[in-house]
This record gives sequence, C-alpha cells and structure tokens, in this order.
Amino acid sequence: MMQLSITFLGTGGSWPTPERNVSSVAVKRGKEILLFDCGEGTQRQLQRSNLSYMQITKMFVSHFHGDHILGIPGLLQTMQLNSRKEKLDIFGPRGTKKLVEQLLSISYFEPAYEVVPHDLRDREVLKFEGYSIHVRRVMHLVPTLAYALIEDKRPGRFDKEKALELSIPEGRLFGKLQRGESITLADGKVILPNQVMGPARLGRKITISGDTLPCKALVGLARKSDVLLHDATFADDFSERANQYGHSTAKQAAMVAKAAKVERLYLVHLSPRYRTPAPLIEGARSVFENSFVPDDLSQIEIKLKD
Repeated sequence: MMQLSITFLGTGGSWPTPERNVSSVAVKRGKEILLFDCGEGTQRQLQRSNLSYMQITKMFVSHFHGDHILGIPGLLQTMQLNSRKEKLDIFGPRGTKKLVEQLLSISYFEPAYEVVPHDLRDREVLKFEGYSIHVRRVMHLVPTLAYALIEDKRPGRFDKEKALELSIPEGRLFGKLQRGESITLADGKVILPNQVMGPARLGRKITISGDTLPCKALVGLARKSDVLLHDATFADDFSERANQYGHSTAKQAAMVAKAAKVERLYLVHLSPRYRTPAPLIEGARSVFENSFVPDDLSQIEIKLKD
C-alpha cells in the first residue's frame, strides 16, 4: 500500500509565533514529498520533522505573500550545500518564473541542480505517476491558487469465486487479470478483466485552500476530499476583518467543508492573535463536527478506503 501522509510544518499566518510557524505543508506519497508553500523557517521545520528535504520533488506555491514564499531561497541553497542533483519543479500562479528568478538573484545564488518554475492557469490539471494535481483560482487579495491532489483510481476487487467458476486456474493468470490484462485459456476462451473484477475504486484526495475567502470554486475543487486544509485566519467575531483581508473564519471554512462533503477539515493559517485554538474549533464544529486544528509538526495519515 502506498503511504500518503501530511506533515503540518507551519499552521500559522502572517508572522511566526513561539507556537506556530508560517505556512507550509508537506505531503508524502511513497518516497516522494510535495511541499505546499514555503514560508520563512520552513527548512528548520523540515529538519525538526522526520522528513528529508532532499526528497522534495515538487513545490506548489499558493500566492506570493511573504509568509508563503520567504523560505524558498534558503531551502534551495541548503539543498545545494547537501549536493542535490535531482531536478526540483516549482509550480505557482502566473509570475512564478519571475518570482523564482528574483529570489535566486537577490541572494547571488545559481543552483547547480535544475530548478524549473512553472506558471499555472486556473483549472489546469497536472498529471504525474499515480496521481494528478488539480488547480483552481480562489479569492484572495492577490492571485492565489488552491490545489487538490487526487490519486488515480485503483482496480476493483478480484472475485476469486467468479474466476474459478470460469475455469481460470489459480496462479499467474489471476495476477494478469488483477493488473487489467485480458487472458486466453487453454481452450481458446478469452476472459476480460471486467468479468472477474469489481468496479474501480477511487484514490485518496487532499485539498489545500491557500489563503482565501469561502468560494464556490473551492467547494467544487474540494468535493469529497478525504482531507481539506482550509484558511481559518479568524474566529467568527472577526468576520468583517476576514472579508477585508481576503481570509476565512473557522466557521466559514467549516461551511465549505460541509458543502463539499469532505471527511475531515483541518484549520490552518491561524492569526497570531490566537494563543489557544479553542474559539476556532468551537466555531468550526458548530457547523462541521469533524474539524481540527493541527499543531506544528503534527502528522496525519490518509488511509485507503476498502
């Protein structure tokens, strides 16, 4: 089974506090790590975790505010100092190519390994081995992207009894059918996989909102996610300020989670004003019970469904 886990490297917003660093989330799938946002101090958070920053293959930037990008140049330099050879792709809104160029130039740094920035469009879908990344523009003060990691569908369950009824001998032919290959029996009869396999099963899904007001685009992107990470900068008594600055309250995040029919909601990008997450959890759970506020460096695993 391919492991899929989330490490919350930075769950705060705006500036770091003793309790919470600024925005960054690492998603580990197998041996690959995808980094979503890279605020200042992210590389130190990585070193405090059980993750290797050298396993990061792709970075996804939601937008260009400092608490989401200022950790990039330091992390790239540290990778080089540790003899990185592998390519690193950096994806983000239009302007990402220019951003990466500027971040490297101001620090007089020219990486010896390949750093490839990509400007993304709304509704773009990036396909990789075993999963895809779906992109939607959301509602913040500057161009901002939300991302959904969606695993490819898995084969359905193998019906051994049906296979034996069809006189298929146990062994390698069972394996071929489970891999989606047709087989030919000794009598010349052709057996198709769908004769012995159940319907394809959905892969796992993680959606990361970036900074945003609640919006229909995000509800659509997050639809039936196993996990939604959503901006929850303020409690509900600061809803006017949230709207003014292009953020969501915890209660609004819960409304998105409920509308999108997600399984679990994690509230992130908490304002430094909150020394305890209690008012945020209370507001969210009044709408969506399965709401949580993660601590920095906490990890969750997303298990496969039967």
